Amino acid sequence: MTSFAWLPPSLTLAIALCAASSSQAAVVSNPPIRMAAQGIEYMCGGSGQAEAAFMQTVAPRWAASFQFAMNQGGDEARARVAGVRLVVRDRYNGYQMLDVMADAPHLLARLPPGSYTVEATLDGLTLIQPLNVVQGRGAHASFVWPSNLNAPEPTQASLR
Repeated sequence: MTSFAWLPPSLTLAIALCAASSSQAAVVSNPPIRMAAQGIEYMCGGSGQAEAAFMQTVAPRWAASFQFAMNQGGDEARARVAGVRLVVRDRYNGYQMLDVMADAPHLLARLPPGSYTVEATLDGLTLIQPLNVVQGRGAHASFVWPSNLNAPEPTQASLR
């Protein structure tokens, strides 16, 4: 065991606090940044509360953010969903910019500036929205499916 008797008490306390906080920080890991076949970087996450908070914190640094949920009825409650196929096309020429499977309720993508049509498909139901990405400003699109849809469980979504 290492002795810190030669250090001033305030420095010993600072070392102990740093060691304790670094062991807690290692518990939460960041979602990996992936590369789509089309050459666009993206990241999926937000399954847990800590990961969802992380995704919302870093979203302004990404060109586009997408959120997926399902209505739960009643007081506007929404359940987060995974297993969404996301297709992003250039609005003017139809060129497919991104085609990925979102295995979490949040997806961030580094799309170049432009106008896009976004298709999000969950359990056979496709929702479509326009998206305009402007340099230096984050674009956002939320997709909310009706509660009567048979969405896969998050663990099954990555198997599709």
